[in-house]
Amino acid sequence: MYNIFQIVGHNVKKYRKLRKMSQIDLAVAVGIDRSYLSEIENGHTNFSIGILCAIADYLEIKIVDFFEAMSD
Repeated sequence: MYNIFQIVGHNVKKYRKLRKMSQIDLAVAVGIDRSYLSEIENGHTNFSIGILCAIADYLEIKIVDFFEAMSD
């Protein structure tokens, strides 16, 4: 069973890759360090709702999309 941080991280990575973006590109765009984005994507860190909103806005998706059950 996955925890919420793993689910959100998986979906952040999925949507980033769908946009053909590198971690560096997304991290710079939302004002965070690439290593912090990596920790988010791997479900290894807590994150603020503000960071999650910034990522969703930049990827042009709804924040709720990050909470979809993992399917792949």
